[in-house]
Amino acid sequence: MDDATTGTVDKTQAASQLNGLKVATWHSMAGYSRDRFPHWRSQGQDCDTRDVVLQRAGTDVSMAADCKIERGRWTSVYDGKTFTEPGGIDIDHVVPLAAAWRTGADKWTDAQRGDFANDLDRPQLIAVSASSNRSKGDQDPSQWKPPNQAHWCAYANNWIAVKAYWKLFITTAEKGALVDMLKTC
Repeated sequence: MDDATTGTVDKTQAASQLNGLKVATWHSMAGYSRDRFPHWRSQGQDCDTRDVVLQRAGTDVSMAADCKIERGRWTSVYDGKTFTEPGGIDIDHVVPLAAAWRTGADKWTDAQRGDFANDLDRPQLIAVSASSNRSKGDQDPSQWKPPNQAHWCAYANNWIAVKAYWKLFITTAEKGALVDMLKTC
């Protein structure tokens, strides 16, 4: 797995994975709802997926017995902002749920969508500032890029790795943006 915070990337592997992705036109948003992607599953010991991401992304994280994250230190790779309270942090789906829907997840079962929304094994879930996550919304790299250009290489690599694993397609504009972002590696 790529480390979303350090940006360690094998550019050749990322380019190869990108070239292996199917290019197609977006599917309809008909039938889409975030509820079709059950997220923040229990991960045991009273923790859910969000708690696990906050724990692994932060330093000096402290939590209550019920796994409620109380404080720590998080730096948002999207904009470089640092936080000591978890309230300023969102957990971003690198490939947004709606973007996944438009590029193939509309054909999945809700159980598969839940697996995607809670994927802790790929660089799909990262802790970022709430403001950057909300400015991104459900946009793909042709529509939104992290304000922190130093993270473009890792962001493109993460996006490609998630799309490749989940066998989601990309659009022509999305591919062009990813090619450009990989040039920063």
